[in-house]
Amino acid sequence: MHKFSLAQAMTIIVVIMVFATVIIALIIFNALFRDSVRDAAVTSAEQSVDQVAITLDNYTADMTDIIDRLYVTSVEEPERLTELFADLIEVRRDVVMIATYDAHDNNTGIWSNYQTKDMIYTNLSLFSVPADARGGISISSPHVVSCIENYYPWVVTITKSADETFSNTAKIAIDVRFSSIAGYVDEIGIGQHGYCYIIDSEGNIIYHPQQQLLYAGLKNENAELSNLSDGSHIKDDVIYTIKTLDNSDWKVVGVTFLDDTVTERVNTMATVTILIFLFVVITAYISSSFFSNLFTKPVKKLSNAMKDFEDNASGFVFEPIAGSVEVSQLSDSFEHLVKRIQQLMDEVKNEETTLRKTELKALQAQINPHFLYNTLDSISWMCEEGNTEEAVLMVNALAKLFRISISRGQEIIPIKKEVQHAECYLQIQKFRYTNHFDYEFDVEDSCKAYLCNKITLQPLIENALYHGLNMIDEGHIKISIREDGDDVLMSVADNGVGMSEEQIEELFTQDVTDKRGIGVKNVNDRIKIYFGDRYGITVESELDVGTTVNIRIPKITEDSAYDK
Repeated sequence: MHKFSLAQAMTIIVVIMVFATVIIALIIFNALFRDSVRDAAVTSAEQSVDQVAITLDNYTADMTDIIDRLYVTSVEEPERLTELFADLIEVRRDVVMIATYDAHDNNTGIWSNYQTKDMIYTNLSLFSVPADARGGISISSPHVVSCIENYYPWVVTITKSADETFSNTAKIAIDVRFSSIAGYVDEIGIGQHGYCYIIDSEGNIIYHPQQQLLYAGLKNENAELSNLSDGSHIKDDVIYTIKTLDNSDWKVVGVTFLDDTVTERVNTMATVTILIFLFVVITAYISSSFFSNLFTKPVKKLSNAMKDFEDNASGFVFEPIAGSVEVSQLSDSFEHLVKRIQQLMDEVKNEETTLRKTELKALQAQINPHFLYNTLDSISWMCEEGNTEEAVLMVNALAKLFRISISRGQEIIPIKKEVQHAECYLQIQKFRYTNHFDYEFDVEDSCKAYLCNKITLQPLIENALYHGLNMIDEGHIKISIREDGDDVLMSVADNGVGMSEEQIEELFTQDVTDKRGIGVKNVNDRIKIYFGDRYGITVESELDVGTTVNIRIPKITEDSAYDK
């Protein structure tokens, strides 16, 4: 199972929290934004349609006011009717023609700046006024003027019913250029592709800015819009805004495409929000990584320091770790703990070393009782036989052996004295076992002044005598001491029976016994205690050929000795 560091855990938690928070916030924001944009689109469409409706209402109201004033003036001053019509045509360039009709819809007069036809077969500007028309005024659908010679403008006719009390006139009709009305509609755009158009109460299209597409069958409008009430209606991602004019049964319809106004803006906002989201997440990741590392990096250093201390407690050197107050307190506590543990380790090590040295010194002080008994027995036998000279030599050798063994309590003695101690031991054994073995010393003079552990060679020589030569005839022991770089190499070689690998291993695992005196293991332990693990004893042996025991110690003089 993968384990996360504190920094990784903090970073992941912060990123997940920010991620979830931002996602939820973006979902809510986009939903609210979509509704807000849609509401704004509806409001904008209603404002645009209201603007067209107000403009058209104002225009038609202005024209109906003119007709009303003409009517009032005509009633009061019928003789001025022709003059008033002519003045209106001159003043209002959008008025194409004015016509009057009797009660039977017969034309009683036409006024225009254009040449009218002599024979009028069909008058397309003649419309009846519904009985329920507001103020007796009606506005027609767009049509072509058919009473003018060689000119066919597109107009709407505003008709007012009159009574026959003056000049036998029942209707007054004014043809107004429809381009003036169409211009108001064309100028209004809703979104990128939205538009306005005009229908009547039956749903028939009065004017459409894309009239040619409708005639060509390339575009259709919803015929059911006439049944809808004024206001905004959303159908198939399209907003239809309807407004009925005050002065007619016309309705202004605004068409707004959600793709233009809502979807596009929502998609744009979605892109922006995604970029914001990525920015927030990346910023959160970087900032959380920075702050988590700011707090966890010192903790990680402290953890690594603890691991290093665990691997190498004695040689560990702690460097204080800077950080927050809590980290600094942990660092100080750990530093105090390290120093205390190392102090206790040094104390335990010193106590163990002291105890081991004491044990080894006690061991050195022991005299193999069999060796002492046999030596004294041999001296007694020599005296009885009259070999007083040999007895004296043997007593002197024994005395010198003990004197060097004591060495005034010193553990480290010159190699010269250690060689003398080994010679005394071999002399004594030579007297006891005459002609059973011989020995030789090969000692470099430069090595004699260096120091070594007391009683280092004697236990190895004893092993060679009792276990190597095994009292065989023509046994030979050679003691060599020479320099080897910065070390001194001492060796004890015999031509005895040799040892197997298992027997060699036993030499370094068996402690001393009463029969064998100071064992090889104890000699090796003493060397390592005083000089370190780099030094000690190695054994080379071959069965029926012989054994060589090598002892490696450092070059130490009395001036540099740390223990005398």
